[in-house]
Amino acid sequence: MSRQVFLYDPPDRFVAGTVGLPGRRTFFLQASAAGRVTSVALEKTQVAALAERIDELLDEVVRRTGGNAPVPAMAPPEISDSAPLDAPVEEEFRVGTMALAWDGDEQRMIVEAQALVELDADTEEDLAEAEERLLQDEENGPPMLRVRLSGAQARAFAKRALDVVNAGRPPCPLCSLPLDPEGHVCPRQNGYRRGA
Repeated sequence: MSRQVFLYDPPDRFVAGTVGLPGRRTFFLQASAAGRVTSVALEKTQVAALAERIDELLDEVVRRTGGNAPVPAMAPPEISDSAPLDAPVEEEFRVGTMALAWDGDEQRMIVEAQALVELDADTEEDLAEAEERLLQDEENGPPMLRVRLSGAQARAFAKRALDVVNAGRPPCPLCSLPLDPEGHVCPRQNGYRRGA
């Protein structure tokens, strides 16, 4: 079976968002253009890492080009997007591997999210070899979302993604673990329940 690639070059909209209540949220990347929408599920930590790496890569592009790349220092407010995910949110796949690149010729950020795949291997060498084969297989690999963004779109995506990650449950002031509405057992309080 051939690889399914969901390509958005460029998307009308590319955002990170959630479905559910804080503490039980499911995180999604969602791209849309010309009446089609693709949503892929991923972990909160993946969203945070993606946003941080996008900002780091854009900062490096600006540094290496001496400020000549069309990349704003901050997310432009005129393209900020705080709207909810487009409904219905239908998961195409769960993300396993993500990749970022900067296309210097086209002045575009490339974001790839590849489906999670279980690999069978007996040794570490076999596992590394299987992973490499999987990544190199453009024709028969797992499904992939590929999005090409301008520097401004990438900055706006990263800002929203970090805002979404930080919009969850507030941290406990003592142990930094998330507080549920009914409180939590705080290790710094020797297990006593601490209210929100």
